[in-house]
Amino acid sequence: MKHLVWDWNGTLVDDLKLVVDATNVCLATVGGPVITADEHRRDFRRPIADYYAHVLERPVDQVEFQLLDDAFHDAYRRGIADLRLAPDALEAMGKWPGTQSLLSMFFHDELLVEVERHSLGAHLVRVDGLPGKIAGQRKGAYLERHLAALSIDPTDVVLIGDSVDDGDAARSVGASAVLYAGGFTDIALLKATGLPVAHSLVEAVDFALSD
Repeated sequence: MKHLVWDWNGTLVDDLKLVVDATNVCLATVGGPVITADEHRRDFRRPIADYYAHVLERPVDQVEFQLLDDAFHDAYRRGIADLRLAPDALEAMGKWPGTQSLLSMFFHDELLVEVERHSLGAHLVRVDGLPGKIAGQRKGAYLERHLAALSIDPTDVVLIGDSVDDGDAARSVGASAVLYAGGFTDIALLKATGLPVAHSLVEAVDFALSD
């Protein structure tokens, strides 16, 4: 493989606790239940409106989703300065011999600030976050645009991420993927994809190198 695409939330950055805390803040605004980290890892999905509908056990329309999403990100931003990278993120990035980039479904301008704060810019040939102000979409179309901007053949790419959606995105464009079990998704759900599942980011890079 010539190029590695990293996911951000739940992969390079260790933010599961903050995500669960922020999710509980937003669910509380509509009288929803309190969720645990294990429940989040079991139930989380994209589009995120479907996740909220599952947790609330009722439909969530676009207006309500935007309110929930705003509440989530307001709560998330209050804790973002305390976030740290995954324990072996820098080691894993340093182990990859080819080019690397970052594609996240976090808002682009805020993502750039975090990449700079963690001094990752030198490792990455491109950083793309979510344009606009509405989050929660699936990743496939964004991965296609990310690779087109890099002029890289998807068959020369491996994506490392922590969700089923990361695997689906890679498959949708013809790229490879390794899924990381230390993030937002229960390991049984990751294994059910049939893709390689790693317990650390260093192990994920090892899988990617053997592809």
